[in-house]
This record gives sequence, structure tokens and C-alpha cells, in this order.
Amino acid sequence: MPATIIDIKERTGLSLATISKYLNGGNVLPENRVKIEAAIKELNYEVNEIARGLVTKKTRTIGIMVHSVDSPFCGQLLHFLSEILRRHGYGILICDSNNDEEQEEQNVKHLLGRKVDGIIVIPVSETAAFLDCTRKRNVPVVLLDRALTDGSFDCVKIDNRAAVINAMDVLLRNNHKKIAIIASKKEYTGRERYEGFKQAMKKAGVKVNKQYVCLGSHSLAWGYENMKKLLALRERPTAVFTDNYEITLGAMMAVNESGLKCPEDISILGFDDQIIFHLINPPVYMVEQPLQEMSEKAVEMLLGRIDSGSLDQPKEISLDTRLIEGSSVKSLP
Repeated sequence: MPATIIDIKERTGLSLATISKYLNGGNVLPENRVKIEAAIKELNYEVNEIARGLVTKKTRTIGIMVHSVDSPFCGQLLHFLSEILRRHGYGILICDSNNDEEQEEQNVKHLLGRKVDGIIVIPVSETAAFLDCTRKRNVPVVLLDRALTDGSFDCVKIDNRAAVINAMDVLLRNNHKKIAIIASKKEYTGRERYEGFKQAMKKAGVKVNKQYVCLGSHSLAWGYENMKKLLALRERPTAVFTDNYEITLGAMMAVNESGLKCPEDISILGFDDQIIFHLINPPVYMVEQPLQEMSEKAVEMLLGRIDSGSLDQPKEISLDTRLIEGSSVKSLP
């Protein structure tokens, strides 16, 4: 027979009121908390989350929306977020927006229907319209990795422009002038990284060749197809900056198929450090994002909103990146 709150009372000697207060998320004396938690473990007592939710108006559940579960970047963030939230006593519901704005809007409604206490979202959309319903329900939202144009929600991200400007210095100080870029233009991060690329080139006094600018989708295919085009040019670039994991991987595949070698024939500087780029030859020079710190900050902001009940004065946290050295950049005379 399952253990009951009466069994916990008999095991601890505490009052039903104290035990009930703890089970419903209230504060109790530290020594009482230790007794109750020990009894729960010994008795294999299972908290009735539905009943507790009716009392506290909280489900201890956080919704997490990602633009694509296929993305290794999203997979890493989900790993960190779930572990951090678990330590805080929260469960998660994951929704894949599949890079589709309509699906993203449906996901928000689905999570609200499940009475989540808050939502962390890596958005597909550029504006905040799909999140309007969260305001009406007073459900806090924290954006992760990507900001929205109106700045009406808390956000944790990196400084994409500064990250690219810093990374481009590797190519420029190795005397590269013919530098191409393969990047996404469909989302906030891609556009910001392209702006950083242009600023770095302008600061160095290097003209950007229009033939070397390849802006399109956030995909392996885009990296592959455009690297092949760049390598086929009569005057091909000496270096290419690739602005995300998928594009970098596609670009490397194209180089390998071409019969050319990196960095002897073409240098590559990538974004989003993943284990595969340390296993292939040569190891790729990469910009690494602080994914664990980003996740910790996002959870901290969200739980702070849940505890305070206030959604006023949205905050933005911008974190620094670091450069992981590789062997994919050649020094030119």
C-alpha cells in the first residue's frame, strides 16, 4: 500500500500542517525539512503533483521550445537546461518548432494548455507576436540564443558581432584578404554574425568581394553547395568564415570532395564548437559559445520571474565567447 502523509507524520513526529506546508512548496525549518525528506525517501512516498498543483497553482514544469531538435546546438542546450532544472525540482516539456513559425505558435498554446510555470524558447520568429498569449496568462518567458526585435522579453545570448570580429582577427593577422562568408540570413544570429564579418573587414580596410558573400539557410546543404561554388571560382578565396555548425560541416564535406586540402588550399574558420570538429582532419578553428553558462542564466532568470510574479522591465544578458584553436587556418606570406 502506498505511503501517505500520515506515515510521514508518524515517522518524523511532525505535525500534518508542517508536512503539508513542505509538500506544497512552503518554507519549513531546516531540521524539519531534513526529517521530512528522509522519511519520504525511506517510505518511497510519491508526491501527488496534480493535488499539489491545485493548492500552489504551480505544476513545477517548464516548457522548452527549440527551433529544431535535429540541431546538435539545441541538443546540447536541452541537456544543460534539463539537468539544471532537475536540480531545482522542475520537470520539462520539450517542443520542436521545426523552423516553422506556425508550429511555434501552436507549441506556445500547447505548453500553456499544460499549465507550465514558465517557458524557455529558442525562437524561430523575429517578432514577439507568437508570445502575446503568455502575457495574458502571466507566464514568464526567457529567450535563449536569439533575441526578438521589440525586446519585450528576457533574453540570454552571446554578443554575436563581437564574437565574429574577434574570430576574424585570426584570418586577418594571417594575411588573408580574399575572405568569403557562408552564413544564414533567416534568423537573428546569422544576420548579427554577418554584420560582425562586415565590421571586421571594414576595420581592417579589406574590401568584401560580392562573389564571396553567400547568405541563405541554416543548413548543411547550404554550406556544402556554396563551398563548392566558391572553390570553383576562377579567383577563389583563400579563407572562408562559416557561421554555424551545420554550414561548417557542409563546407568541410565540399572541400574533401573537391580534392583540395584544408588549410593548404583553403582556410576555414567556423562557429559553434562541436566534438566532431576535433575528430576530423584538420581540427577546425572554432568560436565556442558558453552553452552551460547560457543555460544557467536562462534558468536563473526564469525561476526569478516565477518566484516574483513580475514580468516588468525585461532584461538582456549578453555573454562572451572564446576561440578554440585548430589547424584549419594557413598563414599567408
